[in-house]
Amino acid sequence: MTAELLLNGARLCPDPSGTLFWPERGWLLVADLHLEKGSAYARFGQFLPPYDTAATLGRLEAACARLHPSRVICLGDSFHDRDAAARISPADGRRIAALTGAHDWTWITGNHDPAPPDGWGGSVTGEIREGPLVLRHEPEAGAVGEICGHYHPKAVTAVRGRHLSARCFASDGQRLIMPAFGSYTGGLNVLDPAISRLFSRPFHVWMLGTDKLHLLPAARLTANMATRRRLATA
Repeated sequence: MTAELLLNGARLCPDPSGTLFWPERGWLLVADLHLEKGSAYARFGQFLPPYDTAATLGRLEAACARLHPSRVICLGDSFHDRDAAARISPADGRRIAALTGAHDWTWITGNHDPAPPDGWGGSVTGEIREGPLVLRHEPEAGAVGEICGHYHPKAVTAVRGRHLSARCFASDGQRLIMPAFGSYTGGLNVLDPAISRLFSRPFHVWMLGTDKLHLLPAARLTANMATRRRLATA
């Protein structure tokens, strides 16, 4: 793990998996799993392969096995909707229980999800304050040292005449917005006013690559057409 960033004095390590490691505490943070998003879409006639929960859990299991966290914290929207837990297969439910049984596990509530079933383990809370950091799902105005999810940030940059897009971490040193971890989660361009207005000073992104992160200043990023329209009316 080579990438590092400072957030309100805390040294953090963003990982190409989309997780964030806090070495001083041994904590692993992950945001927006959105488990069972595929089955939620199927209920409304949009049929996606029904494997997103299994794929997301597999990536999370791999990150935990590689980084050996003392604690895992899910920053909200771990489940796509309030009925998602009932749609998760028994096998995947056992995988969740195995993860929570192997680690000190905390579910932070989001705007999509309630508390998980009791049998799946872990504790539930609205936010965590630890040292210089505060962990929550949605950002709050004026927060310093905040790590949140919710917005599913993606960055776009031009390389040799081509536009490359990827999920990303975004931070100005005072606030950090996590990429969405779920296999079927989309993304919002980080230059969209909904995200960019949250930063009080110039920010950087760490774009997720196959096996490494790509650090870029916001000035190197490109807005897509929808974002340009919103910027024009902001």
